[in-house]
Amino acid sequence: MTTISVATLGCKVNQFESEALIEALERRGYALIPFEEGAEITIINTCTVTHRADFQSRQMVRRAFQSNPNSLIIVAGCYPQVEPDAFLKIKGVRYLLGNREKSRIPDLLPLIQKGEFPRVQVGDIQKETLFSETPLHSFHHHTRAFLKIQDGCNAYCSYCIVPHARGRSRSLPPERVIENLKVLKEKGFKEVVLTGIHLSAYGLDLDPPFPLEKLIGQLEKEETPNRIRLSSIEPGDFSPELISVLSQSNKICPHLHISIQSGDDEILKKMNRDYDHSFLSDLIQELPLKIPKLSIGADVIVGFPGEAEENFKHTYGLVESLPFSYLHVFPFSRRKGTPAFQFPKRVDEKEIKKRAETMRELGKRKRQAFYGQFLNQELSVLVENHREKGTGRWKGLSRNYIPVLLTNKNGAEEHREWVNQEWTVRVTDLAEKGVIGKVLEK
Repeated sequence: MTTISVATLGCKVNQFESEALIEALERRGYALIPFEEGAEITIINTCTVTHRADFQSRQMVRRAFQSNPNSLIIVAGCYPQVEPDAFLKIKGVRYLLGNREKSRIPDLLPLIQKGEFPRVQVGDIQKETLFSETPLHSFHHHTRAFLKIQDGCNAYCSYCIVPHARGRSRSLPPERVIENLKVLKEKGFKEVVLTGIHLSAYGLDLDPPFPLEKLIGQLEKEETPNRIRLSSIEPGDFSPELISVLSQSNKICPHLHISIQSGDDEILKKMNRDYDHSFLSDLIQELPLKIPKLSIGADVIVGFPGEAEENFKHTYGLVESLPFSYLHVFPFSRRKGTPAFQFPKRVDEKEIKKRAETMRELGKRKRQAFYGQFLNQELSVLVENHREKGTGRWKGLSRNYIPVLLTNKNGAEEHREWVNQEWTVRVTDLAEKGVIGKVLEK
């Protein structure tokens, strides 16, 4: 059997696509082995959302070649889609494939292995109008599954390269979403994370449109896993209808990750975001009133061109005043091909680093304050097939995205039967990155 390894960088969509690729290759008789074991074929699924992601992708390619110079190295995905030339001079790279071609790798490999395929194959992603479905019914070493239901983005925020890498927004038809969820339930998955590049634009491209709130309403009636999580939602997409269906759902986990990016009106306008400070404030205060025990995470960009100290303070003050439970903080990254690449008044790199650290410290305090609300409270926890190093305690995740370390009333740490089951857990203590809880019942 020909051995392959697949390395993945970036978002949940990339992770899903790599898993789907692995499943398709295994069905064709390829044998998956770990990256470090030196496969005959190495596929690197890249990310290009920031300069750091670019660097990590290039670094992964160099590592692959250094550890196994005889491997047939294929670099695929977002980075070669927008900048294939970046890899042409990197030693060991045999083939470059864009996002359209990535999903076709299982069919293309026989030609690639014979050398009967162009070295660079990057199609025009903007011409893609239909969702390219890659069926996936298993997840290696995962208790929770991902399901990609949307791809692409039409928003064109001034800082973002993603629409150039992923193309226009396109959606998996609702009947296929339901069919995939049914199969994942049959395979034993208790939770599925619905993912997309612009998930909250789901269904708007379909004829007739079938928006996300309508899909969620339909999922309530179907035989799907009982825990469905949404990967990320844009602030401007929270319609009254979406908020209403989320507040009434028995399946959608009370956890929302919202890309706010800034809390300053001047910067939001430059970013080409479709909301302002006041809208964000009202939205983030409203959501926990409608959805009990809700966890709200946020993406925040610091150091955007023109962000003076006063602009940063507006964002910091807004985030500090609102019930966020954690933050993902990103230093601004100039991406060639985006409007913001040319914007004047660039912020000094040292200042960007300082602001990022300040915002991350706020995020830590927000996280601990949120966890503290649940001390001596009960949570529904799905136990994952992982243990904490050192203590051996099983790890789990609550519906509202709190990492939980588990003990039982006798203090025993075995209990493998806990894995992939949802339990009622009483929170007994706080940990640095989660809580400690005692299992009460299934």
